[in-house]
Amino acid sequence: MSLLEVIALHAADAERAEAGGADRIELLGTMDFDGLSPEPRTVEKARRATSIQIRPMVRLREGFGTDGGEVTRLKGLISSYLEAGADGVVLGFLNGLGEVDLEVIGELVGDGTVPWTFHRAIDNVLDLDKAWARLRDLPGLTQVLTAGSARGVEHGLDELTSRARTDARVAKLIMAGGGLVPDHVPWLCRAGIRAFHLGSPARPGRSFRAYVDPDLVASWRDLIDDETEHARVHV
Repeated sequence: MSLLEVIALHAADAERAEAGGADRIELLGTMDFDGLSPEPRTVEKARRATSIQIRPMVRLREGFGTDGGEVTRLKGLISSYLEAGADGVVLGFLNGLGEVDLEVIGELVGDGTVPWTFHRAIDNVLDLDKAWARLRDLPGLTQVLTAGSARGVEHGLDELTSRARTDARVAKLIMAGGGLVPDHVPWLCRAGIRAFHLGSPARPGRSFRAYVDPDLVASWRDLIDDETEHARVHV
């Protein structure tokens, strides 16, 4: 089974993503700084518009750091999202050393009752091996959204495929996204990666000014499913 997640900015995007065959949306309030948190009412509207999974972004400002006071706000935001119908959340914080901030993440996700995604903060850590070692066994973590490089999948493809081939647990966590193009998909599937994330490729002209296009989503759905099956048969 493969997973296809699409960025949505509002209920109309969510509805169109589902129509194209997406399994889940990552719901953002704005694309500023590569994605900030939506209002809880946006989650409510998206929930009414679609039956697929919704994971809102938990991020209030540029960068991947936070402080004690902000954590309280973030916890309240997560509670509001769940009350509004979200199925999980998307978050990722680094400490001052450029490492995965286990303390902040632990405060936010607790015992992992709520499923969550660690976002592309991982592409900005100083030590990837250490970051993956910290993430692999965190409770509730189901995907790590990564391009393998802060510069996008084009530059991180070798990192993604080699890491997935080396560690089956990591392969199950990787959700490839960030400049993804169709030619990347066969290589990722052959390495054992089964989750994919679309932002601009799901929109006409790759523009976030346009709504999600169901036909574009459907074309990616078919590609991912076909390559996943091909990889399975040829294992």
